[in-house]
Amino acid sequence: MSGMKKLAKETAIYGLSSIVGKFLNWGLVPIYTRVLANTGEYGVVTNLYSWTAFLLVMLTYGMETGFFRFANKPEYEAKTVYSTTISSIGITSLLFVILGLFFAPQVSSTLGFGVKPEYITMLVIIVAMDAFSAIPFAYLRYKNRPLRFASIKMIFIFVNIATNLFFLILCPYLHKIHPEWISWFYRPDYGVGYILVANLISTSVMMLGLIPEMIGFRDKIDWQILRQMLKYSLPLLVLGIAGIISQTVDKMLFPFLIPDKANAMAQLGIYGANFKIAVVMVMFTQAFRFAYEPFVFAKNKGENNKKVYADAMKYFVIITLLIFLGIMFYMDFIKYIIDPSYFAGLNVVPIVMLGQLFFGIYFNLSIWYKLIDQTKWGAYFSIIVCTLTVVLNFALVPRFGYIGCAWASLISNFAITLMSYFMGQRKFKINYELSRIFTYFLLTIILYAAYLILDFHSFGLNLVYRTFLLSIFITYMIRKDLPLKEIPILQKLFKK
Repeated sequence: MSGMKKLAKETAIYGLSSIVGKFLNWGLVPIYTRVLANTGEYGVVTNLYSWTAFLLVMLTYGMETGFFRFANKPEYEAKTVYSTTISSIGITSLLFVILGLFFAPQVSSTLGFGVKPEYITMLVIIVAMDAFSAIPFAYLRYKNRPLRFASIKMIFIFVNIATNLFFLILCPYLHKIHPEWISWFYRPDYGVGYILVANLISTSVMMLGLIPEMIGFRDKIDWQILRQMLKYSLPLLVLGIAGIISQTVDKMLFPFLIPDKANAMAQLGIYGANFKIAVVMVMFTQAFRFAYEPFVFAKNKGENNKKVYADAMKYFVIITLLIFLGIMFYMDFIKYIIDPSYFAGLNVVPIVMLGQLFFGIYFNLSIWYKLIDQTKWGAYFSIIVCTLTVVLNFALVPRFGYIGCAWASLISNFAITLMSYFMGQRKFKINYELSRIFTYFLLTIILYAAYLILDFHSFGLNLVYRTFLLSIFITYMIRKDLPLKEIPILQKLFKK
C-alpha cells in the first residue's frame, strides 16, 4: 500500500499543474467562444492546436520514455543519458524551426480557411520550445522534484492566462475608449493570432524557468547511448504518432472531409469547444501518466510490483468513472463554460469522455511492453488503431459531421485497449481485478441510465436527484475500495 500512497501523492502534485492549469484554461474557453467572431474562428484554433499535439510527438520521438528507461539502468550514468537526450532533441527542434519558417506560406495555404502564414510561424516556434522543454521536465520527474515541476508549469499557465486576458479583454476595451494608447501594436481583427501570441510569450517564460535544468552538465552526446536510446524509442515514436493521430486526426482531417471550408471550420469550432468540457478526463490521465511512468521504471519486475500495477489500474478506473458521472450529472452547470451558440454539440461530451477513459486504461496496460523492452508491440497496436481511426473518420464524418469524430475516437480507443490487454496477458501477465473493475462499470451504466431516464423538468429537483445518484457511487467506492482512513490527509483525523 505504501507504493500506492507514493504514487497517489506524486499524481496529486504533478496533477496540480495539470488540473489547476486545465481548470483555469476552462476560463479561457468562454472567452474564446464569446470574443472570437464566430464558431469558425474557434475552429481555426482547434485545428491548429491539433497539429501542435501531433508535431510535439514527432519532435520528442519517444525520447521522454527512453530517458526514463536508460537513466534507471545501472550501466549508464543518468546525467550522461540526460545530456545526450536534451542535445539530440535540441538539434532536431532547431532544424524543425528552420524548415517551418521557410515553408510557412505553403503550409498556411494548404490548411486553408482563416490560417495565416504568421500563425504557422508562431506555431512552429511554440512547438519547438515545447519539445525541447519536455526533456528538462522529464529530468525533474526523474529526480522526484514534483514541486519544481508543478511551479514552472503554473508560471506558464498564469502567464498564458494573463496575456490572453490582456489581448482579448483589456485591449479591446482600451481600443474603444482610448485607441491611441494601443493602436501602435493592437489590431482589433487579429483574434486567433493573439491566442498564439499569448502562447508564444508564456512558452518563452517557461523556457526561462527551466534554464537551471538546461545548463550545468559537461557531457554532450554519447553516440553509443544515443544509438541504443533511438533503437528503444523509435518504435515509441511510431506508437506516439499513431496514438496522437487517433486522438487528434478528427480535428486535423475535419476541414478536408467537409466540402464547404467555412462550414467545416464552424462545425469544428463547435466540436472543439464541447471537447473542452471533457478535459477533466484528459487532465487526470495526464497527471497519472506524469507520476506513473517514472514510478514504474524505478521498480523491479517482481510479483509484488505486479500487484501495485493491478491496484493502479483499479483505482484509475474508479476515479475516471467518478469523473464521468460527475461531469454528466452536473452538465446543467458545466455547459456554460461555452457560449450557448455551441450547445448543439453537447451530445459529443459523454462519447469523448468514454473515449478518453479507455485511452487512459490503455496507457495503464501499455506498461508491459515498456518493461520488457518490446516497444514494437506498442507500435503495432497503434498503427492498427490509427488506421482504424482514419478509416472511421472518412466513413462517418462526411455523413454525421463532428458526432462521427467522437464515435471514431471511442471505437478506436476501445479497440487498442482490448489488443493491449490480451497480448499483455500472454507476454507479461498481470492479475488485474477484472471482476471489481467490471462491477464499477456496471454500476456506472445503471446510474447513468437512471440519469437519462428520469428528468423532473425542475433545476432544483434534478440537482438533488443527480447528487443522490452520485452519492451511491461514492458510498460504494468508499465502502469497497477507498476507505477514508486510508487516505493520507484524513489518516490523522481517524487516529484522533
